[in-house]
Amino acid sequence: MEENNEGMTFWDHLEELRWTLIRSIIALFVFAILGFAIMPYIYDTWIMGPTRADFVLYKYLCYATSAVPFLPDFCDDTFHIKIINYNLTSQFFRHMTTSFWLALILTFPYLIFEIWRFVSPALYSNEKKSIRWVFLFGTIMFFIGCSVGYFLVFPMTFRFLSTYQLSEMIENTISLDSYMDNFLMLIFIMGIVFELPLVSWLLSQLGLLNRSFFKKFRRHAIVGLLVLSAVITPSGDPFTLSVVFIPLYLLFELSRFMVKPAPKETDEDEDDEEEEEEDSPQLSV
Repeated sequence: MEENNEGMTFWDHLEELRWTLIRSIIALFVFAILGFAIMPYIYDTWIMGPTRADFVLYKYLCYATSAVPFLPDFCDDTFHIKIINYNLTSQFFRHMTTSFWLALILTFPYLIFEIWRFVSPALYSNEKKSIRWVFLFGTIMFFIGCSVGYFLVFPMTFRFLSTYQLSEMIENTISLDSYMDNFLMLIFIMGIVFELPLVSWLLSQLGLLNRSFFKKFRRHAIVGLLVLSAVITPSGDPFTLSVVFIPLYLLFELSRFMVKPAPKETDEDEDDEEEEEEDSPQLSV
């Protein structure tokens, strides 16, 4: 494979890129058609799940918060938010666009594989081994982030905002477009946020980031993550805030282990070891 690509011209590489794009578009198109066919079931079962009291997160939070009086009440069996549509074409276009987003998520591993297949011939054997794990790790973290967004972040944000009332005279009426915009935004934002360890690793490989950065700016990161958690879940209670903050902070700490230590840190460790050896008593025979 490497020998064949060494003799490839610019137009050969361009042709290979063209077929990579064609295969990717075909995969997206096929999965979008399948998604379009089953989209009513997906809406009823998954997308509209957070609007009902039987959503899986609410059940677990009911057990966790029922014993503590000052925590939010998730045991309300009557909770149900009705989503309305006031635009004539919204349901049809949402059917199409959601099918595309679903296809993009389902084909994400294949798209990563196509990218890998295109760039791998230009890499050395040791680079291939490391980059292969990078693509795999990034794909897994993206799906974990989307899952956290769907099962945790969006339901808690939606439940608070949909039940919040400035006045009892004002009744919340949530449109389909508003619901789906927030649904897709929060889920994909969490998928991107969970790529933080991968981004940190790449910056470390380029020599732009080292482990001392996390040690130096840990306090700043904690404050920033608390602010971000408060923006994502504006309920204000410590329980909801901590539910979002803890995964984000764990990502920060995971990113720390993904980067190289600073040269100064390595030198200091070696100096400390030499001082310990000099200070330690020598046994004479």
